[in-house]
Amino acid sequence: MQTYTLVRSGSLVAIQVGSRGQWRVEQVIIGDKGFAGHDFETFITTELEAHLIRPDRKDEKPRFGTLGSIRQWVESVFDTMKGQLTLEDHGGRTPAGIYSRVAARLLALAAGIWHNGSIKAPNKRSLIAYDH
Repeated sequence: MQTYTLVRSGSLVAIQVGSRGQWRVEQVIIGDKGFAGHDFETFITTELEAHLIRPDRKDEKPRFGTLGSIRQWVESVFDTMKGQLTLEDHGGRTPAGIYSRVAARLLALAAGIWHNGSIKAPNKRSLIAYDH
């Protein structure tokens, strides 16, 4: 919902896809309050061709709000990756080994969610049946 509000207010550039009211934002970097400053925002916009979204500081005009729901979503993803997927204990010794082990776990997660959808499970994203 916050992304929709940002697009409607003109604070975030997006394109409308199809006729069903879906929006596509090219590349967004979500940062903390510490990522403030004109030079940094210019770098993100010109060099990386992205849009920086961060919580508003008290000493500036309101633009994005608190972004609390986005932060909660990111923390939930990190918790899942560290907890159920044990990505902190990946066992890889080289960058290639780390990449392959992380990719295998993410693909297993996607397969579990797909399987839940194919068997019409009431909660598609629940991984309790696969937790051991």
